[in-house]
Amino acid sequence: MITVTDLFCGAGGSGLGASVVPGVELRIAANHWPLAIETHAANFPGVEHDVEVRRYPRTNILWASPECTAHSQARGVPRAHQEPDLFGETLSDEASQRSRATMWDVPRFAEYHRYDAIIVENVVDAALWPLYPAWLHAMRLLGYRHHEVYLNSMHAPSVAAPRAPQSRDRLYVVLWREGNPAPDLEIRPEAWCAPCDRRVRAVQAWKKTERWGRYRAQYVYRCPRVECRNGIVEPHVSPASDAIDWSVQGQVIGERNRPLRPATLARIRAGLERHAGVPTLVPAGGTWNSSASPVTAPFRTRTTRETEGLLVPYYGSSESAVPVSRPVGTLTTRDRYALVEVIDRSVEQSRFRMLLSPEVQAAMAFRPSYRVLGTRREQIKQLGNGVTPPAAEFLIRAVVASLGVAL
Repeated sequence: MITVTDLFCGAGGSGLGASVVPGVELRIAANHWPLAIETHAANFPGVEHDVEVRRYPRTNILWASPECTAHSQARGVPRAHQEPDLFGETLSDEASQRSRATMWDVPRFAEYHRYDAIIVENVVDAALWPLYPAWLHAMRLLGYRHHEVYLNSMHAPSVAAPRAPQSRDRLYVVLWREGNPAPDLEIRPEAWCAPCDRRVRAVQAWKKTERWGRYRAQYVYRCPRVECRNGIVEPHVSPASDAIDWSVQGQVIGERNRPLRPATLARIRAGLERHAGVPTLVPAGGTWNSSASPVTAPFRTRTTRETEGLLVPYYGSSESAVPVSRPVGTLTTRDRYALVEVIDRSVEQSRFRMLLSPEVQAAMAFRPSYRVLGTRREQIKQLGNGVTPPAAEFLIRAVVASLGVAL
């Protein structure tokens, strides 16, 4: 049995990924936010929860998701945490001040327990942290070698965990004891190569010699076959529409008691024109995003704040619809589906609502039965701070295999 200590973030997710790998036992979990501990304990009642490393025995693997807000594009001013959101809710001081371990907690834990392997999750920009080289040097002095994995969650080649319908770039530093075999961390997502007319296992290809960055910006995926000259391919992904509860309608924009902000309305108009009536995700403030995206594409990175609303264009009938570019839902013995055309792109008659917590949970690839405690805003923070289970499963499987465990 391979045991895991999880210095988890948010609602978890790393534990969910670990739990689907055969021969793995999640034994210890720690977080600095009591509510996050309550959420984790509600879903993993057999796991010990504490923050004091010396109280518990050594495990084989340490998963750590240290604080990342100092490196992230999504960082905000501290006072923003004290302002009520759209639902009049605020976060507690303990949630806004510190809810994770730090990068330097990793060598502290490793020095004491000498884990066989360590996986550290963070935002991509953490590698630009001025002390990052010193941090890596400290881990090397403790006897660890490492490999940096730049993985977008929507491409995580998991086996048991569901696919994440979200574009979420993250850096994973995988460390193992010197002398042990290195894990196989090559990312080979399935893709369709049109010139080759076949499914292929795509290969990560960097635009520059430096291996750092985000999908599309700094690297792409290519076909491994020379027949197409290793052409660029798009790995298979799940769309945002898979996570949306289409039975829940938004409010008609023209009937709102409190009008939407001019900037949001401008994004809605642009989204209606650009995406030709397809249900769309519109940035509603508090985010670096400035343009709308269709639900046929994966979600953009979920954060700890309410950042996007669901816009359903006016069809003159029910708005619970999906575009014909996506597969139809399960067909039953009842006549449930109809074909509609967009005849009016009126902003006032379109419906708009913020995403529900269960929808954000699905976007993070958490199973529906996973319980996230707290107010709506606390749930969103926990989920946005979490780890997507398919990414965790892929990495933990690779590490477990390197330790000589047959999967």
